[in-house]
Amino acid sequence: MADMELLDSARHGALRVSPAPDATRHFVQLVAGEFLAAALHYPILFARHPETGDLYPGALMGLVPEENLCLGPKRSLTGYRPADLERQAFYVSGENIAIDPRHPALGQPDGVALFEADGGATPALRRIQNALRTLHTGLPETEGFIARLMTNKLVEPIDLSFQFDNGESLRLDSLYTISLDALHALPDDDALTLFRKGDLQLIYAVTASVRHIPQLAARRNDRLSGLAQ
Repeated sequence: MADMELLDSARHGALRVSPAPDATRHFVQLVAGEFLAAALHYPILFARHPETGDLYPGALMGLVPEENLCLGPKRSLTGYRPADLERQAFYVSGENIAIDPRHPALGQPDGVALFEADGGATPALRRIQNALRTLHTGLPETEGFIARLMTNKLVEPIDLSFQFDNGESLRLDSLYTISLDALHALPDDDALTLFRKGDLQLIYAVTASVRHIPQLAARRNDRLSGLAQ
């Protein structure tokens, strides 16, 4: 936190926050409480943390790094905006909120204010506060959900290979989904435990969300063909 500053209405009254960095995020971490909303718009898959190797879930928004295929005409998401995007540049520091003043989400010309003239929180800041709460409470819940998936051997690799009209081929490795075959083969007692934990609705949301993958591929194909900006 050496480069962080505690958010303060007096010091940061003119600070503005922008969603512009969304455009460079192709895989956005989610917590389990976001699955039902996110699954309506994005494929939800699992990746491994580069440092720990632990699985974590995320919304796939692009097929290559630095490319978000889910942005609308105004370069903003047209669907659900995950908490990890909402809180860009903002972090929990004890009982306070800290900011990274050098983060590209801050100081953009299209940014919106964080504070009202009287120092009160604007709707933008309230969304950030809610996002931080969502992540703070949701991360341990999500770890428990993934642990139960692993215990029941429900996680499997997903094969994602694409061929585009311009001749480009693309393969995404090291992504995972949930096996419905393995789920349906579970003993009744294990399936009942998942049901009582609330895991089954999350599992079905994740597995249904893969229907968005062909839509991502079609958007990238249009972009490569010059049909989309």
